[in-house]
Amino acid sequence: MPQRLIIDTDPGIDDALAILLTLASSELQLEGLSIVHGNCSMQQGARNARAVLELAGASHIPVFNGCEFPLVQPSLLAPETHGNTGLGYAELPDPVMPVDPRHAVDFLIETVLASPGEITIAAIGPLTNVALAIRKEPRFAPAVKDLFIMGGAVRYDGNTTPLAEFNTYVDPHAAHIVFHSGIPIMLVPLDVTYQCILTPEDVTRLQASPTGIPKFIADSTRFYMEFHDEYQQIAGCVINDPLALALIYRPEICDYEEIFVDVEISGGVAMGKTFGDFYKMTKRSPNMRVALQVRPRDFMELFLERIESLCQAQATAGGSG
Repeated sequence: MPQRLIIDTDPGIDDALAILLTLASSELQLEGLSIVHGNCSMQQGARNARAVLELAGASHIPVFNGCEFPLVQPSLLAPETHGNTGLGYAELPDPVMPVDPRHAVDFLIETVLASPGEITIAAIGPLTNVALAIRKEPRFAPAVKDLFIMGGAVRYDGNTTPLAEFNTYVDPHAAHIVFHSGIPIMLVPLDVTYQCILTPEDVTRLQASPTGIPKFIADSTRFYMEFHDEYQQIAGCVINDPLALALIYRPEICDYEEIFVDVEISGGVAMGKTFGDFYKMTKRSPNMRVALQVRPRDFMELFLERIESLCQAQATAGGSG
């Protein structure tokens, strides 16, 4: 049986790749996309999500507008990383499918409570929607099967401040709520995602596949690669979010430790920093499993093979992308 899944996302470039990987993975049954502010505005993210679903022939999957702003801090978007639309240089037609009228927070609560213990959530943007679901409905957290979070930097440098990773920094107060919720959490931090680099050669390989998906990947990641080259001296681009999705069904790609993790919310230079209590100094029980080592090319081969299969299946079914 496929694992039932909701992706809570701020559809920038690597979020779009994570959505495509999910659609290419028979192990996962995507129930819907709940959209949050982050890489781009929430409204732009909802547009991007629907456009990517239509590109992949998956317009039956519903999309829900969520939170436009963090709980406490001012909004912080990332056009320098993902471009003005959130999808780099890629240009997709305006989507035909409408946004579902329900709010993303209500969708999360209703779906999880309708099937307690059956729904996995992959949160690959700021955690505002998930935090509000926890606060609004006390039955929500105990009913979530698993929560895979792409976020944080535990033993790794930050990518938004010297200490903090983007998703956690944008809404650290939401992260604090989620980390202390009791939900079974798998944290996929920069420690592992920054080892997973999509190279220009990988993108070239995909161009041999049919449909419009390879062109979309090439156009979107070209912007991402320019950013990584200019600011981080990386030849290629880091695709953070797809790794979190892959670990739902291929956990052997990473090695893990169960530790107590918290996030700094008191302000100052450490705002949004995630930190792990490896030596049990706080005497707190572990609150999550953290991916700390990765086999990056194993993951990248999985990603490339799945995207190739998705393209082939879409071409066989008569889709042109």
